[in-house]
Amino acid sequence: MRLLIVTDAWHPQVNGVVRTLSTMVEQLRAAGDVVETLTPADFRSVPCPTYPEIRLAVCSPSAVARRIKAFQPTAVHIATEGPLGFLARRYALKNGWPFSTSFHTRFPEYIHARARVPVRWSYALIRWFHKPAASVMVPTQAVLDDLATRGFRNLKLWTRGVDTQAFQPGPKPDWAADLPRPIMLSVGRVAVEKGLPDFLALNRPGTKLVVGDGPTRPDLERRYPNARFLGPKFGADLAEAYRAADVFVFPSRTDTFGLVMLEALASGVPVAAYPVMGPIDVIGSAPVGCLNEDLGLAIDQALAVPADQCRAYAEGFSWAACAQRFRSFLAPFA
Repeated sequence: MRLLIVTDAWHPQVNGVVRTLSTMVEQLRAAGDVVETLTPADFRSVPCPTYPEIRLAVCSPSAVARRIKAFQPTAVHIATEGPLGFLARRYALKNGWPFSTSFHTRFPEYIHARARVPVRWSYALIRWFHKPAASVMVPTQAVLDDLATRGFRNLKLWTRGVDTQAFQPGPKPDWAADLPRPIMLSVGRVAVEKGLPDFLALNRPGTKLVVGDGPTRPDLERRYPNARFLGPKFGADLAEAYRAADVFVFPSRTDTFGLVMLEALASGVPVAAYPVMGPIDVIGSAPVGCLNEDLGLAIDQALAVPADQCRAYAEGFSWAACAQRFRSFLAPFA
C-alpha cells in the first residue's frame, strides 16, 4: 500500500496528535507499507491566530494536487480539519477517490473557549467535512457516541497506544530530589482549553510542575509564581519529568483522549482527573488513579495508588495494535 497521510498537525508541534501520527508512520513503514506525509512543513506557513506555535500551510489547490500526483497513493488518510485537510478532501472528491479521516480534537469547544463561537456552528462544519469519508476514526467510545448523536456517520474506534520502552518507572532525577513532596505534574499544551488554572489554583502542599508551552504560559506564570513551568520536553527529558512525579494531574475537560495519561501510567505515576470524556475512557474504573469533580480529592486518592499497578495497566496498550486498527480502517482505491 502507498499511503498518503495529510495532516495540518506535525512537527515541531508537540501534542498527542503529532505523536500518534508519527508513530503510525513508523509502524506502517516497519510493516512494509510506503507512507508519505503532506504537512505544513512542505509549504510556506503562517502562525495560527491565538496559537502561534501552530503553523498553517499557505498553498493553492494546484500545489497540493501536484504533491499528491507525484506520490501516486493507493490510499489517503486526512487526519485534520485544517487548510491541507480541506484541499486534500477537495482533490479526493474531484477524482472520485475514497478516503478516511480522523477526529482528534474537539475544535468546536476550543473555538468556543477562545472566541465564543456557538459549538453547534462549528460541529456543523466539521460534520460536513467528515461526511464523505469511508471511515471516521475516533479515539474513544465516548467520542464515538457523542459524535453519533451529532449526526456523524461511518465512525470507527481507533484507540491509542503508549511506548512502554521510552516511558518506564525509575528513580527520581537528581533535580527533583529536594523538591517538596508530593510532586504533582501536568504535561500538555499550555492553553485555555487545558484547564490548568483548576490545577494551579489548588491550595495544597507539595510542588506543581508544568511541562509544555502555549499561548497562556506567560499569564499563568505571572498568576501562579509558586508553580514551576519547565517548558516543552522531549524524549529522555520528558520521560525523566514523568519519573519525577508522585501524581499526574490532568485538569482538561475537552480532550478526546489524553495520551499523556498513558505515558504517566507507563512511568508508574497515578492519574488525577475529572470524570469526563478522555479520562473516563483511559482510566475509567481501573485502580490506577482517581476521577473526581474535586480535583484536590482526586490527587489525594491517586497518591495512594502503587506504581506497579499503574505500569501493569499501561502495558495493556500497544502501538502495534493501534497501527493494525488504523490500517484496517483505511480505504484503499488501487
